[in-house]
Formats: sequence, C-alpha cells, structure tokens
Amino acid sequence: MANETKLPVTRKTLAPVPAQDAWRPLEALRKEVDRLFEDFSGDDFWRRPLRSLAGIERNMAKQFAAVPAVDVSESDKAYEITAELPGMDEKDIEVNVANGALTIKGEKKEEKEEKQKDYYVSERRYGSFERYFELPDGVDAGKIEAAFKNGVLRVTLPKTAEAQKPAKKIEVKAA
Repeated sequence: MANETKLPVTRKTLAPVPAQDAWRPLEALRKEVDRLFEDFSGDDFWRRPLRSLAGIERNMAKQFAAVPAVDVSESDKAYEITAELPGMDEKDIEVNVANGALTIKGEKKEEKEEKQKDYYVSERRYGSFERYFELPDGVDAGKIEAAFKNGVLRVTLPKTAEAQKPAKKIEVKAA
C-alpha cells in the first residue's frame, strides 16, 4: 500500500524565461566578438588599425574585478589580517589608519615589451584595490605594524592591556 499525504499538492507552471534574458551575462562578450569579426571584414580592412584584444580583456576584467581575499584571526594579544598579493612589491601597497578604520590599498602596474624581427608586442596591465576594516574596540592603533614577504601582507593590530584581560565570569544564582 502506498503512503498517502494529507497535504494538498499543487503544481504551478512557470512562465518561460525569454531567451534574450537567459543570455544577458554573455551579451558583452558576444558584442566584443562581433566587433572583432567586423575588424577582419570589409574592403578597407588593410587601412584600418585592428582593435586590441587587450580591450576585451580590460572590459571583462572590469565586470569580474576582484579584491584580494583576506584572513582575519585573533589571538589573546592581537588581531592579524593576512592578504595574499602575488606579483606585488611593498612599494605598491599602502596601509593607513584613520578615524577608527584600517585601509589597505594596492596598485599593480605591469608592462611587457617584446621586439623581434617579424613582430612587436607591447602589453600593459593596471589594477588597483582597496579594502576597508573598522578597528574593533581594544586595538592599540599606535602600535599597528605591517610586514610584506613573498607576496603575503601581514598587518598586526595589537590589543590594549585592558582588552587582553580575561573575561570576568559572573556566577548565576538561583532566585
């Protein structure tokens, strides 16, 4: 004997999603590919400069731009923020404390130039990021330190002496 349910079961037919809405995330890429094909067609092809593929890369990067992920940890004496910043140097990174907040900024500039007998390639990449953190209560802002080694930034936020005291346990009594 089959199990029966006492709950009413209703089926609702969903309206189909219009085709143009389903492909909207790929629309920018499609337009760029269409422009590339237009560059290679037409009678005046040899007289027009080619559109750079770097333009497509820049447009896609803007849409999917990411800031570096960070790890935040706490010990008895300090908080620590760790950020992986591969390919960057300490001169490209700025750490500031102001108005109860910590800001980590970075800018990466990369230029590549290659000259050979038959061709010449010049590429430039630029990108910047900014992360903002409110300082928790009990941080000694005057003693914050930052160190950068092997592409990893570590910012140490030491706690004040008051914040390092253990929590006081309150006994719960029966009323």
